[in-house]
Amino acid sequence: MTSRTSPFARLRYSAAVVAASALMLTACNGGATPPGSNSTSASAYASESATATPSPTPTPTAAYKPADAKGKAQNVPVPVLPEAAKAETKEGLEAFAKYWYSTLSYAYETGDVTPLQAVSETTCTSCLRVKEVVGAWHSDGRWLAGGKMVVQGAQSKFVETAPGEYQVLIQVFQEPLSYYRSDKTLDEKTEQKPAAGDIMLASYQGGAWRAKTVEHLANSQ
Repeated sequence: MTSRTSPFARLRYSAAVVAASALMLTACNGGATPPGSNSTSASAYASESATATPSPTPTPTAAYKPADAKGKAQNVPVPVLPEAAKAETKEGLEAFAKYWYSTLSYAYETGDVTPLQAVSETTCTSCLRVKEVVGAWHSDGRWLAGGKMVVQGAQSKFVETAPGEYQVLIQVFQEPLSYYRSDKTLDEKTEQKPAAGDIMLASYQGGAWRAKTVEHLANSQ
């Protein structure tokens, strides 16, 4: 998805070379304007242009390709924790909750749960389940397509439930998810359901937020 602009070379005109050529021609012709002088100047100009050094071609960036029925996703951007999500504030907690779901989407798309685990406590059972189910499916040549987590909103009253612990409510839904086997056959496809409410309990320690638990407020029907 990256476009590149072709480099171009700047043409430099050497007044000294042209002037010297003109003097030589004038002397040979008794001061008269030499025939074809415009052609001579053009040749000198073209010769100098041909030796100009072109600008280096920029290195192309690997393009992101989402997973589909033909194969796995490629060059998936790793979620980046925003600065807002680093603060121990109401806004910081809400930004962190949104970031957490972006790491969940990344896990579904790649099978890599490292970013998710980096911001989750070992006590987070739903986080462990992602590793067991989603991570395991991305093995033996299998892959997932779709399944992006879309956060419609995150809100917290920012009241401590324990020292350094807070709750945040998240309105979120997951896009349709397809399970593909190594032979490219479709094993299962989930349908998109209406947005549901999740509740996250997060703690702030060592200058960073971490998810302790993430649960549905009510079971989906």
